[in-house]
Amino acid sequence: MARVCQLTGKKAMVGNNVSFSQRKTKRRFNPNLVKKKFYLATEDKWIQLTISTQALRTVNKIGIEKAISRAKEKGFYAG
Repeated sequence: MARVCQLTGKKAMVGNNVSFSQRKTKRRFNPNLVKKKFYLATEDKWIQLTISTQALRTVNKIGIEKAISRAKEKGFYAG
């Protein structure tokens, strides 16, 4: 499973670890992803999504139906 949010498209970023002596080594910044089940009332079924915690806050604010429609418009959600 790729570490990508299904609603916002967030994925890992690349950066550097910088030591005290300013040596730089590559590292990854992974998004904070959680698996969450949602109930779609219009389709009368449960779906499981891997979403970022920021997307979870958005779902709490605007609702799962509207969040999925936004993700489909942007091409992040194919289900």
